[in-house]
Amino acid sequence: MTNPQRFLSLDVFRGLTVAAMILVNNPGSWEYVYSPLEHAKWHGCTPTDLVFPFFLFAVGNAMSFALKKYETAGNAAVIRKILTRTLLIFIIGLLLNWFPFVKWSDTGELIMKPLDRLRILGVFPRIALCYGLAAFIIHYLKDKGAFLSACIILFVYWFLLLAFGTGDPYSLEGYAGLPLDKWFLGENHMYHGEGVAFDPEGILSTLPATCNVLFGYLAGRFIQEKGKTYEMLARLMIMGCIMIFAALCWNLVLPINKKIWTSSYVLYTVGIALMLLSILMYIVEFQGKTKWTPFFTVFGKNPLFIYVLSGIVVKLYLLIRPAPGQNTYSWLYENIFRPIGGNMNGSLLFALFHVCLFAAVGWWMDKKKIYVRV
Repeated sequence: MTNPQRFLSLDVFRGLTVAAMILVNNPGSWEYVYSPLEHAKWHGCTPTDLVFPFFLFAVGNAMSFALKKYETAGNAAVIRKILTRTLLIFIIGLLLNWFPFVKWSDTGELIMKPLDRLRILGVFPRIALCYGLAAFIIHYLKDKGAFLSACIILFVYWFLLLAFGTGDPYSLEGYAGLPLDKWFLGENHMYHGEGVAFDPEGILSTLPATCNVLFGYLAGRFIQEKGKTYEMLARLMIMGCIMIFAALCWNLVLPINKKIWTSSYVLYTVGIALMLLSILMYIVEFQGKTKWTPFFTVFGKNPLFIYVLSGIVVKLYLLIRPAPGQNTYSWLYENIFRPIGGNMNGSLLFALFHVCLFAAVGWWMDKKKIYVRV
């Protein structure tokens, strides 16, 4: 029998993840960022590389509560709900990529941002695709099928990297998903942050990323079934240790890598997520220490909305120019935060300020009982 009780620690985990996403996305200057707040250059995993897979894991947690309510409505209603939510999140991601729809030209005029340069994939589109794929797997194959599917996907993805990669299959140039993205999306619609057309949220790597959602769902189901017991907590921690150990062993032949979302990276990030969740559960559920939690739960109650809002605000900063040749983003850093803390600490203060700013937005929304559901 599924235990209906609610777990505050799951809300804290989700809110902590959203806060971390805002923190790492908004340094005052990208030239001055402490190394733990940067992504690994290629192979490896920094604390920042944990944030996105943690969010997908949290999506799976939430699904473990939500999907069972939809099941009672019948198969057609469940399919309609999954497709609608997937499409809506994907469209929000596309609009966020295009926003604010205009940009400054070389001659200092505002012009429309061309659609033929619009990036199609990204964080929100990946969330949408991973949610949709995971939801259909869970709906049709149930819990055991979801676990088996995750295992199969991870090994099939490894096979695809080896079978269709060129040269070093774990390099950017040899990555099997690169020609697929170029053919299906077109170079103009891909991310160019590496200096070339390469999308770290590409089509092929969305498959293993879906496993983060599936494992998050399975963890949520396990927690609900076992309830607030030390057996549940111990088994959750042990499973986290096993997955980290397995990932480190796999890393010897398949490097842990976020940008191509390797199977070893999935196990590694899920293992750490399980251990962090175990620690949060012990502190919050077993020790009852909850006074510090509201700061994070306000993020967790409106996670997608607050994350979208943070992206909108930053893009408006970059559009609005308080002085010729200087946007609001750089003006705030140069005139407020850098004078206070210097280059590195000022950049960090800028990010922390925005975490607090959106925490205040989340607190106000919670106080007014405003919860935006997608």
